Amino acid sequence: MAGSGSGGTEDVAGGKSRFDDIYDRPDPRMYFGRLAPLEYEIPHHAQPVFRQASAERAAFDDGCPGRPAVLDVCCSYGINAALLNHDVTLAEMYERYTSPARQAMPTTELAAQDKEFYAGRRRPDAVPVFGLDVAAPAVRYALEVGLLDAAFTDDLEQAPPGPALSRALAEVGLITLTGGGSYITARTFTALLDGARRPVWISAFVLRTVSYQPIVRALDGYGLRTTLDVSRTYPQRRFTDEREQRYAITAVRALGHDPAGREESGRFHSLHYESRPGAR
Repeated sequence: MAGSGSGGTEDVAGGKSRFDDIYDRPDPRMYFGRLAPLEYEIPHHAQPVFRQASAERAAFDDGCPGRPAVLDVCCSYGINAALLNHDVTLAEMYERYTSPARQAMPTTELAAQDKEFYAGRRRPDAVPVFGLDVAAPAVRYALEVGLLDAAFTDDLEQAPPGPALSRALAEVGLITLTGGGSYITARTFTALLDGARRPVWISAFVLRTVSYQPIVRALDGYGLRTTLDVSRTYPQRRFTDEREQRYAITAVRALGHDPAGREESGRFHSLHYESRPGAR
């Protein structure tokens, strides 16, 4: 689950590069520093989509007390939570964490500044956000600076949710995902939905190199109907090298997509899926 949103450098699995090492750092500076040259941008595209989905889910009367929480799966350092609940852009976050002034700071000082920074930009319509990622240092930082209301490192590909996550699932009304479809399967989603106590909606951005259909079929078994935004694709990041590009072009063609103007132009592209009860 770690490395979910990005892909990476030297370690290549299945043709797609990985950046696993940037999720084991005590703060997000290496994350942003490594991804900046690749113009990693999918959280920027997800920001307005997740805000709309969160607002619509909060307005939906499910008969349960309290505002439903958002669970961001493969959350890393809480990037989606920052963009959802705060008046900040992804470009500002890149500038913040790659600035020379912050490179020399100890993590404790950076965390203290971040806590104040995000608190000052907290939106009045902010919702509770929980984070799930096996990268403990990343979720720990997001929790410390106030981006996440709760954080969990359960690996649901290997085992069912632990007691803490199981309790938190009772509050979840929306699950979000940006890119983690390359690393998790229907096992994670069924584990989450088995523990849900409220109607759960899902908003997911999935690379075109990956088939989302096994997850769609699993969600259908829980009464969730999935729609695909066919009007556009969403650029995720530049390829790390020609080998990764060749892999992506081959993979998207195998899934029936046309790489012209997208993967052939040098970037991964994602599709957006929405799953809601009874929606078609």
